[in-house]
Amino acid sequence: MPHSNISVSASRAFVEVFELPPTGSGPLDGMRFAIKDLIDVAGWKTGSGNPSWCDSHPPAVVHAVCVEQMLKAGATGVGKTVTDELAFGLLGHNDFLGTPLNPRAPDRLPGGSSSGSASAVACGLADFALGTDTGGSVRVPASNCGIHGFRPSHGFVSVAGVNPLAPGFDTVGILAADADVLARVAVCLLACGPAPQAEPASVRLVLEAFELCDPEVREALGGAVRRLRECFGSRVAEVSLRDVVGDEAGGEMAAWRETYCVLQWAEIKSSLGAWIAAARPAFGAATAASFALTDQLDRGRVAEAVGRRESWFRRLRRALGPADMLCLPSVPALPPLRDDPLPVRSPGSGGASSYYPRTLALTSIAGIGRLPQVSLPMGQVGGVPVGLSLVAGHGQDAFLLEVARRLNS
Repeated sequence: MPHSNISVSASRAFVEVFELPPTGSGPLDGMRFAIKDLIDVAGWKTGSGNPSWCDSHPPAVVHAVCVEQMLKAGATGVGKTVTDELAFGLLGHNDFLGTPLNPRAPDRLPGGSSSGSASAVACGLADFALGTDTGGSVRVPASNCGIHGFRPSHGFVSVAGVNPLAPGFDTVGILAADADVLARVAVCLLACGPAPQAEPASVRLVLEAFELCDPEVREALGGAVRRLRECFGSRVAEVSLRDVVGDEAGGEMAAWRETYCVLQWAEIKSSLGAWIAAARPAFGAATAASFALTDQLDRGRVAEAVGRRESWFRRLRRALGPADMLCLPSVPALPPLRDDPLPVRSPGSGGASSYYPRTLALTSIAGIGRLPQVSLPMGQVGGVPVGLSLVAGHGQDAFLLEVARRLNS
């Protein structure tokens, strides 16, 4: 549950606080929302979590389309929130702006890159928040902070006015304290009606995804899986990802991560490489190390990775009917401790103890499949939240949100 007695300053979630009045009336009347500082708000600079970027770019002249949609539906904007630098991170740490509070686990990182958006919601300072999700930047902080997080089907929500990172994966997502608010906001963002029913034909527990997790995370999610079985009975079954996509390599989580990373790093270099070369920006140490990976990428691998992504996308589209879902942990391990050395990205295969590669392996499935995913706060380890995720077929966002709402009731 969100904490209602935490101040804006104590949350460390915001870079700017303001009141952006609604421009219309609708299903979001009376709601307050926070906006990740990767998303344009007219008259304000979009800082993207990096002082060099902020100093070298003018204020936005118009709101991002997603902000316009929220205001038109009756919501009030309350400020811009901290992000990992240029959204290139999953930890929620920023050397320049500080680390937003994870109120459910104050000694642990909130997760990123939509760290401030997750913190603002978890601290009770906003009813919902807009974030962005390329490789897990909504899903991971939602899981870490014990709230709901939604990544839509790729291409279904406008990213106009959102600073790009890797356009083939970039989405605008939502963070909310409960599934009802999440669904109401998502219907506005997707410009669709709610699903007429939420009765899944199948819920497939992805074996490889659960096996990738720390034992304590698997154990913590046991109750959530039992809840699924209570709701949907024999339609809940274990399955190998290899069998879902009908491809031997599809059963290797490392192959999903490597495919994602090759394409993400290639697109990041195309999106931001020219600015970095010209501006020579200051980066925090972890961000600098991440961008160094884009320089080291052998771009001769890109065409093969594109082919693998498109093959798996088509296979997932055939395997997931309108009422089918995959189920997997949102993250493989508890959030790293704030005072510990930061986990690093690795271009290698990554062992069982490697937080970053394992997290990217889990989040890459929806990214490669262009699929909608919702992270639900359905477990905890010693009071630290752990999320369970449901993934639906491409374009089945409204159905997925209704199932999430049913599980929350």
